Amino acid sequence: VSFVVLIGLAAKNAILIVEFARQLEDKGRDIVSAAVEACQLRLRPVLMTSLAFTSGVLPLYFSKGAGAEMRIALGTGVFWGMIGVTLFGLIFTPVFYVVMRKLVTRRQRSATSAVQPAE
Repeated sequence: VSFVVLIGLAAKNAILIVEFARQLEDKGRDIVSAAVEACQLRLRPVLMTSLAFTSGVLPLYFSKGAGAEMRIALGTGVFWGMIGVTLFGLIFTPVFYVVMRKLVTRRQRSATSAVQPAE
């Protein structure tokens, strides 16, 4: 259950960063500066979402009473997983964005040069 939650929130954070990077790239920025600026612009919303989510999971993490073992296990996985997903997402999302955009543009250039007839 916690794994599915983490995948959903990590995807949401990555979509925010990639969407802003694409918008900046469409405005004329190069790929790397668009990715860096998108991370700078979306850092605060991503951190606020993650902080709110991890704060909401704290009662599970510190639960007591009947059934506490299950709630603690779920809370531990979600709490630390969200911290890890947030940190790794902020680091690796722009890196993967830059790598994939460069691969796509290189492939598009080679495809257009192969299609044009030689004169």
